[in-house]
Amino acid sequence: MHYRYDELTGYAQSLLTAAGLALEKAQSVAEVLVEGDLLGHNTHGLALLPGYLGELASGGMEKLGTPAVLADYPAAVTWDGRRLPGPWLVLQAMTLACARATSQGSCTVVIRRSHHIACLAAYLKRATDQGLLMVLTCSDPNTESVAPFGGLDAVFTPNPIAAGIPTDGTPVLMDISTSATTNGMTNRLHKEGKCLPGPWVMDGNGVAGDNPCVLFDEPKGTILPLGGVDSGHKGYGLTLLVEALTGGLAGHGRADPKEGWGATVFLQVIDPRAFAGLDAFTRQTSTVAAACRASRPAHPGIAVRMPGDKGIALSSRQMQAGIDLYPSIMPLLAAWSIKLGVTAPDPST
Repeated sequence: MHYRYDELTGYAQSLLTAAGLALEKAQSVAEVLVEGDLLGHNTHGLALLPGYLGELASGGMEKLGTPAVLADYPAAVTWDGRRLPGPWLVLQAMTLACARATSQGSCTVVIRRSHHIACLAAYLKRATDQGLLMVLTCSDPNTESVAPFGGLDAVFTPNPIAAGIPTDGTPVLMDISTSATTNGMTNRLHKEGKCLPGPWVMDGNGVAGDNPCVLFDEPKGTILPLGGVDSGHKGYGLTLLVEALTGGLAGHGRADPKEGWGATVFLQVIDPRAFAGLDAFTRQTSTVAAACRASRPAHPGIAVRMPGDKGIALSSRQMQAGIDLYPSIMPLLAAWSIKLGVTAPDPST
């Protein structure tokens, strides 16, 4: 089933406004969710919308108002997101950070008490299109599903790190979890009775495997850090860095009472023009990208890609041919369509 980009964004926006969001917030959330599907991140695109609508209905996601400013220095800003929609908050923070980076060289915004921010990769090209380098990461202090390396008890969320890096051609768009997989993927595969591609989870006795059911059985298992049982100390270290950049700098995280599904966010924008210059920057990044793509393939016929190459190419194709949604997404939204009186789009032919 393929759907037109404008019809999907309009559908998502209509559902969100019917659920009580103002138009600007609804448009931001809809665009970011559909961008996730355009890039192929189908666990973090419109698959999240039923959960967001449920949070709006229950009051878990705040509908009205703006973030509270807790600190405001020229290049360092701290917000209390007041549990407002995460995609809208991140886009607002990006607007501020991009503007200040052009005059200050860089600007960092941290947000405590944001709601979930969806697919991190969906934000990056907005910065690289302006010749700006952006780093974005988040944690959810309300949830634990990832164990520290060598431990059995979950402490962390998958804690993704994303970065958008300009080149003189296709930008580098990196979006990785510091764990072996994500909550979205394990939840989906568990519901479908399927296994993971590798031993990315660990049962409650410390045995690694590929069946996500161990996350739901007692004693509860956990997702392994990035690197798994052999080199998970590396993912563990990156996870701790994310915790420091998010909860540490925002002053709100796992030391505080849980409030429900959400995020603590670190967003930094750097303008290369304030350093050696944009041309010098992209000369270096483009040379590295070209060398990577020119590397002899380890598997014949499968060329080396840069992070983001696949997603950008897929996005371009899907903008023309329609977005290929994961099969479970529209059925999950059907009940909300009925409840909110919003007509779902028909698949494109």
